[in-house]
Amino acid sequence: MPDVLPKGEKSRRAVQWISANLQNDSERSLWKLVQEAINRFDLNPMEAEMLMQFYRENN
Repeated sequence: MPDVLPKGEKSRRAVQWISANLQNDSERSLWKLVQEAINRFDLNPMEAEMLMQFYRENN
């Protein structure tokens, strides 16, 4: 995967959090983690869409 992270501090922290959770428990659903990260990091609708797009393109 290219070294590309979404713009915005909250979005970058969300990606790092999702990645850490996937490493700890590879059985967890990526999309459930994405939804949890959106809530946990209080992403606005545009940031949430960018996060979902990031995972659509990179997985």
